[in-house]
Amino acid sequence: MYVPTEKKFYMIRRKNLSIPLLICFFFSSIFWQRKFPAPPSADATINPLKGNADATTEGKRTYTMYCVPCHGSKGKGDGIAAPGLAKPPADHTSDFVQKQKDGAIFWVITEGNNPMPTYKTTLTEMQRWQLVNYIRTLAKTKK
Repeated sequence: MYVPTEKKFYMIRRKNLSIPLLICFFFSSIFWQRKFPAPPSADATINPLKGNADATTEGKRTYTMYCVPCHGSKGKGDGIAAPGLAKPPADHTSDFVQKQKDGAIFWVITEGNNPMPTYKTTLTEMQRWQLVNYIRTLAKTKK
């Protein structure tokens, strides 16, 4: 009767586990997609301040006051409070954020996205749209 040595037994187990792990990794990479937290219906919401330079300037002021502690001054998610959060803040300069519709970004600012709080009652609707405008300018500061 053949009894495998500990090393051979390890190799046999390793081969038997590697195929299922590869299959799981393959399918999870295909089916797992990073999703924006806003519902699809938010995409239909139109930004009433789109292209308004004064609104963008006001948005920068609001961003500095409420968003910089977590998202950082350049919007990269590297603010002073970021390391203490359970989930890293969004990088507003990223393609992932910049490809979202204005309405989706507005929805997240309004409803929050844990650990980010809701700003529904803290900021007016106008201030939240101003933030959307300012976040759009951060795409240009990717470097």
